[in-house]
Amino acid sequence: MIVCSCNVLSDDDIRAAVAESDDAVRHAKQVYGCLGCSAECGRCARTIKTIIDEALGPCAKSCCSGCPHSNTVAANDEPAEFALAAC
Repeated sequence: MIVCSCNVLSDDDIRAAVAESDDAVRHAKQVYGCLGCSAECGRCARTIKTIIDEALGPCAKSCCSGCPHSNTVAANDEPAEFALAAC
């Protein structure tokens, strides 16, 4: 199913970006970066977040330390959620 009509991204594209990333993909902005595009209208952001949460499974709600999906704080005290994932 097409989730983002601006960038023609499917739910399978989003799941693949989450699964193939070495970093913790937890936000729509990171998915866009992994797929080489950027948000246009933003209507798909909630759906992308839902797909990310489903793809991460139980880790989406709460990660233990050591989990590869944990949301840690970067060295400069900026939350990791604002850093783009390198895919």
